[in-house]
Amino acid sequence: MLTQLRRDHANMARMLHVLQLKQKTLATGERPNFQLVREVVDYILDYMEGFTLPLERLFSERLQEVAPESAELTERLATDYRAVKSRLSRLSNDLDMILMDAVVPMDRFADDLKAYLDAHLAYLRDERELLFPLIREHFTESDLDRLAEALPEGATAELERLQEAYPELYAELREAPEIA
Repeated sequence: MLTQLRRDHANMARMLHVLQLKQKTLATGERPNFQLVREVVDYILDYMEGFTLPLERLFSERLQEVAPESAELTERLATDYRAVKSRLSRLSNDLDMILMDAVVPMDRFADDLKAYLDAHLAYLRDERELLFPLIREHFTESDLDRLAEALPEGATAELERLQEAYPELYAELREAPEIA
């Protein structure tokens, strides 16, 4: 289960890397492929809703049962995650406007995209450095097995679906560096 979580983190970091490249393109005053940005944002939003939110809820509940002192951390992470999701939803709305040729200030969009990326990367770092060690310390193999059974399909199936649905995005992901 922890191996799957690490793999999911690496896959999300690669998605964020693709967005970072597009943000850098925007910051230089050029227009990136906004359809590709749309595909990444849609994927991340779907993944958050279908996999990460249920995972976070299950892990937080179980962690607070076995390590009540973790409540402050899990609540902060949940708050941070909602903020990340909110930033991404705003970006999604702006992307809708951009793709409909509405006027959206590109410098503001680039700044919002950078703020989202910084927040999401910080969230992943906090999970990796603060939450994962608690899980390793307090969860038994049977805890992890029960949690795995309760989760929706993992990221592997999503990435396979992504490869078929968004070949251009998948090609960029394959070229993105592996980030631990």
